[in-house]
Amino acid sequence: MEELKRELKELIIKAANLEDVEVDEIEDDQPLFVEGLGLDSIDALELSVSLETSYGINISDSDTAKAAFASVDALAQFVEANRKK
Repeated sequence: MEELKRELKELIIKAANLEDVEVDEIEDDQPLFVEGLGLDSIDALELSVSLETSYGINISDSDTAKAAFASVDALAQFVEANRKK
């Protein structure tokens, strides 16, 4: 699971163009939106596309997205349970 979390942190940095953020600076339980990393709805869309490309996961509703994108921990659990690649 630790390797998946590292992959997801790299994916978040790339999808959200967080050029000044290093993987080690993102805490596993840190909120991804608003406080925390401060991602926004455009970042969520980019991240959704990246998840579909990398893991075959399609997030189709906002409630699922909100839960999955709560933190790296939540995202890793969601990817582990739903990945197709």
